[in-house]
Amino acid sequence: MNKNIIVLIIVIILIVCGVSIWLINSNTNNNLNSNANINENNGEENNIANIVNDNNTGDREASDHQKIAIIYFSATGTTRKVAEYIEELTDGDLIEIVPKEKYTDDDLKYNNSNSRATKEQNDSSVRPEISNSIDTDSYDVIYLGYPIWWGDAPRIILTFLDGHDLSGKTVIPFCTSGSSGIDTSVNYFKNNYKNINWLDGKRLVTLQSEVKAWINSLDY
Repeated sequence: MNKNIIVLIIVIILIVCGVSIWLINSNTNNNLNSNANINENNGEENNIANIVNDNNTGDREASDHQKIAIIYFSATGTTRKVAEYIEELTDGDLIEIVPKEKYTDDDLKYNNSNSRATKEQNDSSVRPEISNSIDTDSYDVIYLGYPIWWGDAPRIILTFLDGHDLSGKTVIPFCTSGSSGIDTSVNYFKNNYKNINWLDGKRLVTLQSEVKAWINSLDY
């Protein structure tokens, strides 16, 4: 075989080998860059997911290490509805104050001077019995809910306060009513149960948005 032909064949083989090696290296680098981009994009998606999860967490969580109870009395169900909203928004424990003798519609007639509730509200010494045992020792913060009767808290709320040592705990009153405010009852609490850290509290209607805005405004 002609010597020049042999040299030409060798040159061609070297060129083919070189091109092949270059193509292999190029594909490898492209794959590495692609994987890096995928990992980077996944990292961004994970960060976005974490931000979304953070934004979707409850407005007030128990992660501040304060255990919360929502303790309420409700004769007609109105205060119970607000208490349930607070339970959802705080992840607290819902506890009802259950009277030993249930209040009937006749008991609640405010325009009847002989109705049970009228007589109770006119006698500051009355303490209606509570039928259930209520644990307060386990909690740091207590939302205390009740309707307003004759401008004040029902006497059964005083039964609860007299029967439990809430010293040093933060208690947040809330009430429901047709028109009367919460100030009279809160002032009485602050003057007669001074060992408790009372917040001012609020009269609420059964609107979840209002309850949420109020809870988010609290500092405890």
